[in-house]
Amino acid sequence: MVLAYVEHAAGELDELSLQALTLARGYAGGELLDAVMIGPGAADAAPALGEYGVTTVHVAQIEGSFAPQGYARAVAELTGRLSPAAVVAAGSDRGNEILAHAAVMTGGVLAANCVRATPGDAAEVTRVRWGGSLLEEARVHGAVKLLTVAPHAVAIETAAAGAAAVETFTPELRDEDLVARISERVDTSTGGLSLAEAPVVVSGGRGVGSSEGFGVLEELAGLLGGVVGCSRAVTSAGWRPHTDQVGQTGTKISPELYIPCGISGATQHMAGCKGAKKILAINADPDAAILASADYAVVGDLSEIVPAITAELRKVREA
Repeated sequence: MVLAYVEHAAGELDELSLQALTLARGYAGGELLDAVMIGPGAADAAPALGEYGVTTVHVAQIEGSFAPQGYARAVAELTGRLSPAAVVAAGSDRGNEILAHAAVMTGGVLAANCVRATPGDAAEVTRVRWGGSLLEEARVHGAVKLLTVAPHAVAIETAAAGAAAVETFTPELRDEDLVARISERVDTSTGGLSLAEAPVVVSGGRGVGSSEGFGVLEELAGLLGGVVGCSRAVTSAGWRPHTDQVGQTGTKISPELYIPCGISGATQHMAGCKGAKKILAINADPDAAILASADYAVVGDLSEIVPAITAELRKVREA
């Protein structure tokens, strides 16, 4: 059997975890697929995992806010009891952190950011390395194999199954497991779409020139029903907040359309937008690296091109 750690937000299932479940179910190869969930709302959301092939959901009872080592202790304890062929989680910040702790606790071996995995005494995995610039073929040895799944690398697939059974347990935590935990949450949303869920993202890089230069990008994003993002260079310059950053150290996105403007296309940035269905790049440099990854490219001054696109969109909508 295979065990999957499933993230949720107050009972709302996490998309990246559902992607991870698809890989986990394939790895199980018809054997049992169980899941572990933790936190407020987990028990209510658990039965719905049956739709994704989960047989039993083990809900860990841990009081208080998120504690990475405490959550990992629950995963490790369940792993010791069930002896799964593998433990799988989303390759999110939280998923990678929890499975890293769990690997230490179980003496297991962790392979992060996998896109494919084949079971065996030495499991064969393909995983993303160097910010998405290469794929590594590797073998994972050891009795306990822990795998995280690269975001947006595996499509969510449902399975013809009923509601999952739900079992609760209280893990035996140690004092040190609760030393580091979330003490406060700061809501930075504006009430609209987030970068992670937007169907269209219009991003700006150093080529935008200033914080004021993002005005034309915001106008275009608004017309397309999308949101504005940016590169790390922009956040480092203080033009936009870190919450707007697309990239390896920012948000990983998967919009239907991504429009990077004045962004060179560094490896770290491309790691964040690999999930985009289509990329329309606007750049004054005909040799910019991002053009090689774009489905469509416009070479020129973004301060002229973006307003021109916006004007044409308005004409079409007013016609």
